[in-house]
Amino acid sequence: MPINVNNPDADALTRKFAQMAGVTITEAIVIAMKEAIERRRNTETPLQTARRLREKHRIAINDVTRKPLPREAFDEMWDEG
Repeated sequence: MPINVNNPDADALTRKFAQMAGVTITEAIVIAMKEAIERRRNTETPLQTARRLREKHRIAINDVTRKPLPREAFDEMWDEG
C-alpha cells in the first residue's frame, strides 16, 4: 500500500536519513518506524501506557473506579437470554 507524504519536513528528514543510512527512501521509512516502535516499547512500561491513555481520554481513577464490579455485572455481560 503506498504512502503519500505531503509534508516538506517529513520528506526532507526521510531523504536525509536515507542518505545517511545508505538506503532507499522506503527502507529509511521502515527502519525509522521499527526503531521508533522498539524505542516506545522499551521506554514505556504497561503502567505508563495505561496512565498515558487515561490522560488522553480524560479517565480519572478514584475510590469509585477502583472498586470491583459486582459479579452480577459480569453475569449480565454474558447473559444470552
